[in-house]
Amino acid sequence: MVINLQNIIAVFNHFNQLSEVDSFSELTSGHINDTFFIKTKGEHHYVLQRINSYVFKNAKQLILNKAKVSEYIQSQLKNLSEEEQNKRVLKFVNTKKGLPYFEDSDGNYWNLSLFIEGSKTFEKVENAEIAYEGGKLYGDFLNLTCGIDTNEIVDILPNFHEMSFRYHQFYEALENASAERLLLAEKCIQQVNDLKTEMHILQNLKNEGKIPLRITHNDTKISNALFDKNNKGLCVIDTDTVMVGIVHYDFGDAVRTICNTANEDETDLNLVNFNLEFYKYFTKGFLEKIYKQLTLLDVQHLALAAKTITFIMGLRMLTDFLNNDIYYKTKYNFHNLDRAKNQFKLVVAMSENFEKMNNIALEEFIKLKGN
Repeated sequence: MVINLQNIIAVFNHFNQLSEVDSFSELTSGHINDTFFIKTKGEHHYVLQRINSYVFKNAKQLILNKAKVSEYIQSQLKNLSEEEQNKRVLKFVNTKKGLPYFEDSDGNYWNLSLFIEGSKTFEKVENAEIAYEGGKLYGDFLNLTCGIDTNEIVDILPNFHEMSFRYHQFYEALENASAERLLLAEKCIQQVNDLKTEMHILQNLKNEGKIPLRITHNDTKISNALFDKNNKGLCVIDTDTVMVGIVHYDFGDAVRTICNTANEDETDLNLVNFNLEFYKYFTKGFLEKIYKQLTLLDVQHLALAAKTITFIMGLRMLTDFLNNDIYYKTKYNFHNLDRAKNQFKLVVAMSENFEKMNNIALEEFIKLKGN
């Protein structure tokens, strides 16, 4: 489907709302789906999303997952007014047939949610306050969803954070990659081989049942957190990948984006370092909301989680580069390789700060437990 105002209006009108479209614009921060801000002539504005069915093979269930999580969080926020609830949780609009999704003639699945007025996002953390508020938001998301039966949420991306699966994909890509791309990625490939044992520690703990499974967000970059005009946290958005997982990967992915001193695709690797102050404040906010659900073993592996998820993102970007860029949207040739180099440099920076990261998490946890 060609995206134009006429088509946007046609899709929008399948949903159960009484507004008339005034204009639309594309929101481009995501790498996967097509997302549009719908300005209406009515009281509410909306966010309309077309799910990438190439990446998400079960797009319908993805939307059903999102709607179920949203409804559950709403049930946990009954003490708030409707106006306040509308700021604290994504609210999805059903179609006129009573479904949270619309399937167009091309087989694309769409969902519609209320736009949260007065909200803003950050592509990059500007100060420790935002890191702290982001920590509270993601910790609270895990709190609010902890009562959902894990059997009710369908695994949209099987093996999403499974390190062994990502290595398998990587090795397949190595076999099929062009000589040129193998040469360009030579240093990154060596880093992947060198870290293989350490990067499987969390998966092994999960498989052994030492770290519990729960409903997790699985894409906790800082741009998926909404803030008000005073930089106070409002709610978590982009729940496309909400699935059963472990708390560590939500923690780690947030740290990955909050504490990188450069953009994710910065090519000057001298600018890529780890912001320990932001880590301290994010960890403080995160643990304040969720520490009661965590064990000492959980907390002892939070720093490793940040390193592991950063590595796995670099590994996925490298694999996509070797596969000629079939997964992530890219803006130029070799974009994915630049992203991978960036993430692997951040892994090195985390290794240099690893003891301090561990101490920060443990000290905050012990202090909260003591209270």
